[in-house]
Formats: sequence, structure tokens, C-alpha cells
Amino acid sequence: MSIGKNPSKNEILFVWFNRYAGVSIKTPSKTLVIDPVDVKPKDFKNVDAILVTHEHYDHLDQALVSDIHKQTLCVVVADPTSTRRLRNVIPSDKLREIQQGSEVKIGDVTIKAEKCNHPPASTPISFIITSEDGVKIFHTADSLPFPEMAIIGEKEKLDVVFCTVGIAPGTSPETGFEIARLTKPKVAVPYHTGSPADLKKFSELLKKEMPKVTCLIPEVGKIYQVSKRT
Repeated sequence: MSIGKNPSKNEILFVWFNRYAGVSIKTPSKTLVIDPVDVKPKDFKNVDAILVTHEHYDHLDQALVSDIHKQTLCVVVADPTSTRRLRNVIPSDKLREIQQGSEVKIGDVTIKAEKCNHPPASTPISFIITSEDGVKIFHTADSLPFPEMAIIGEKEKLDVVFCTVGIAPGTSPETGFEIARLTKPKVAVPYHTGSPADLKKFSELLKKEMPKVTCLIPEVGKIYQVSKRT
């Protein structure tokens, strides 16, 4: 989903474009697309980088990644397993493998790979994206909560955290809320579900237990703006 307008300084724009972890993020200078599946290549006109968290069908579509790359010449940053699957369709100079604890730069935007607690996947990662203005986004992929999230939250002072609340094994509104509780973001966004009840339950838990954290319940295809915490 292309985001036509540009965010202002100290802001990012994002669109949730499927029922899974598909998110497009626009900083003042770059456009990133995470885990594109169930969308058309033509929906992404300008892309600087595609990020892939793991190899499952609802996160990695090799043909789609290839088609987006061909029309945009973007960089593809992926976990080790997904990188192996993409080697035949993405040129080596545009494909970057990233492992937990490492980072890559896309211009002035930093992408860091963190742990992802999603046992069914082979080499899953989550992403911390830091815009050129210092806005910090934590895309947790299909992760269940894990204790180190508290350290990540304290260190990074996260502006946005995407919290899985359904579909993936073991996940629920309660596990999604626990991610928010551990990371303490400015804005918590429940995603990875087709159930309005999951989103509502997450919102209720957050409002009751963490009233100072903003809950942004996204609609698929709608553009949202988040500013840097002050």
C-alpha cells in the first residue's frame, strides 16, 4: 500500500495492509515494507527496502517480493532462512541477510534485528526501526512475549510497538498485551488477527492496566501517523 504523502519531521506514517504482519512504514526519507503477502505488486510504487521476519506463508511470498523488487529495485533485508529462499529471485547485491543482534542502514534509517519468540519458525527475527529523526518502531512479527522485551523497551524508549494478538500459535490478546506491558511504548498497535474481538480485548486490557499508553486499533489499508515521544 503506497503512502502518497510524506510525514513531517519527528513523525512516521504506517499502513497495516493485510490480516497478518504486513506493515508499510514511511519516514521522511524512506519507505519500508514488512512481510508483504496477500497484496498486489502494483500497490507498492516506491519502496526502498522490504523486510522479512521469517519464512512462513503469511510472511514470505518469494514471487511477490521478487515482483516488488523488479519494479522498485529496492533492497531486501531478511532472516537467514528467508534469505536462502530468496537467493534465486533477488540479486545478491540487493539481498541482505540479517541475524538477531545485527543491523543494517537504509540511508539514515537503521534496521536492527532482535529476538522473536515464534518457535514454529526456523530463524525468526523482529525488527526495531529507527527513523532519521529517532522515531522508534518495534515490529514484533509473530512473537510471543519474552523477558528481554523489558530491556528492549527500557533501552530504546519505543514510540510504536506492533503486538500480535491472534492467528499465530499461542498468541492472544493477553500475550499481545504482555508485549505492551514489557516494552511500555508511547503507542501500542494490535495486529495479526482477523477478529475484531481480539482487537477489542487488547484495547480493554491496555486501557485498564496501562492507561498512559495509547492504543491504536488499525483498520486495514488506512494511513496512521505517529510522532516521536517527547
